[in-house]
Amino acid sequence: MIRPTTKDLAKAAGVSRATVDRVLNGREGVKKDTVDRVNQAIKELGFERNLQAANLAKSRQYRFIFALPRSGDQFLDQIVQRIAEAQAVFFADHVWCEVQHIDENDPHSISAYLSALSEKDVAGVAIMSPETPQVRDAIRRLQERGVAALPFISNQTMMDADWVGIDNRAAGATAALLMGQCVGGRKGSVMVISESMQSRDSLERRLGFDDEINDSFPHLHALPSLETYGNEDRALSIIAANLKANPDIVGIYVMASEARKPLSILQSLNVPPSIIKIAHERTPFTEQALRDRRLDGVIAQDPGHLVRSAIRRLKGIVDRRQTLGSQENIRIEILLRTNI
Repeated sequence: MIRPTTKDLAKAAGVSRATVDRVLNGREGVKKDTVDRVNQAIKELGFERNLQAANLAKSRQYRFIFALPRSGDQFLDQIVQRIAEAQAVFFADHVWCEVQHIDENDPHSISAYLSALSEKDVAGVAIMSPETPQVRDAIRRLQERGVAALPFISNQTMMDADWVGIDNRAAGATAALLMGQCVGGRKGSVMVISESMQSRDSLERRLGFDDEINDSFPHLHALPSLETYGNEDRALSIIAANLKANPDIVGIYVMASEARKPLSILQSLNVPPSIIKIAHERTPFTEQALRDRRLDGVIAQDPGHLVRSAIRRLKGIVDRRQTLGSQENIRIEILLRTNI
C-alpha cells in the first residue's frame, strides 16, 4: 500500500502544500478551521510524516542536555557512561547529548541555569534534581520558551506524565516485601537510611515501604528515617547510635541511590550477616556486596534504559510525536546474588 504524501494531504484538506507544511511544522499564520481540516485529513488518510527525511532536508539537529547533580558516586557514573553510549546510538538521528553538572542543594542556582537556556541553545533538557518550587517553575518556564524538558529519575509534582524513572512508591513496597520475606518470622525493627527525606523519590519509597511492612509484616517495625545528607561522619555517628539504641534490629533498608557509603559504614561496625540488608541501584559496589553476601538484595532500575527513554521522550516532545508507552516503562528489577 502506497503511503499518502503531503500532496495527497493538501488535496484531501482542500489547501495548498505550503499550508500543509505550516501545519505539520506548527508555524503560525494558519486559521484554526484550516488546521482542523488538515488534522482530519491526516487521520482519514493515515498520514505519517517521515521525520528522518524531513530533518535531513532541513539539517535539523537535536541538542539535549542532561543536567545531573555535581555530587554523586557510582550510580551517577553509570548514568554518565550510558549517556556517552547513547550518543553513538542516536548519532544517525542527529542527536547530540551532553552532561552539565548542577548543585542539587541550591535550587536558586538550578533555576538560574535553566532560565538562561533558550530554544536557540538547546532542543531539550533532562534534569535530575530534588523537587523544589524554584526548580519546578523553572522547568515550566523552559517549556513555555519552546524547550522540551522533563524530570529525570527524580520526579516533580504535577509532572507525573512527563518524566523518566521508576515508580518509587512501588520500589519501596518491593523492598519491603523482599525484606519481610528474607527476615522470615523473626520479630524486630528495621533501620531505614536515606540521604535526605526532602527528595521526592525518598519520600515515595518510604511511603511504599511502610505500607507493605504494615500490611504484610506486622511483626516488623520500621524505625524513623535516618538522614545522612551525604556526610560520611554524620552517617557513621547516626547509624552507630541507631544500632546501639535498637538492639532488636533485624533488617536495614538503604533508600538512597548511592548505597556504598552506608554499606561500608555498616561493614566497619561489624553488623552481623543475620541482619538483612536491602539497597537500591546496581553499581560495581552493590554487585560485589551481593557476591560477598554483605547485601541480600538490590532494587534497581536500568541506567541505559533511563537514558534512552529520556532521549526518545525529549525527541518525541520536539517532534510533537507520542512515544510508545510500553517501551518507556522503566521496570523495577530485583537483583540477588544468583542473578547478577
